[in-house]
Amino acid sequence: MVKYIDEKGMDKILIHAYDFVNRKLVVLNNNDGKQTPMKGHPVFIAMHAGACCCRGCLEKWHHIPKDTILTKNEINYIISIIIEWIKREYSINNKGVL
Repeated sequence: MVKYIDEKGMDKILIHAYDFVNRKLVVLNNNDGKQTPMKGHPVFIAMHAGACCCRGCLEKWHHIPKDTILTKNEINYIISIIIEWIKREYSINNKGVL
């Protein structure tokens, strides 16, 4: 993860986070619970770590109803969780701060 972030930079990671959240979580999804891979991209890992991987987890852990379209405030809240987790993991694994 550290190498990927070093190569891409946090600005690109943030773009990816918004893209993934908008594609996988904003609208109601019949594939809920299976739409976010559990490994690979740092954003996917962070989505699972922060319980932002599916609408079911968002409802259970963050009290965001799964039967509504996400608002901009909810999207930004989800992104903040993802990015904060990535920054903390990066700091732990790289012994530094972004």
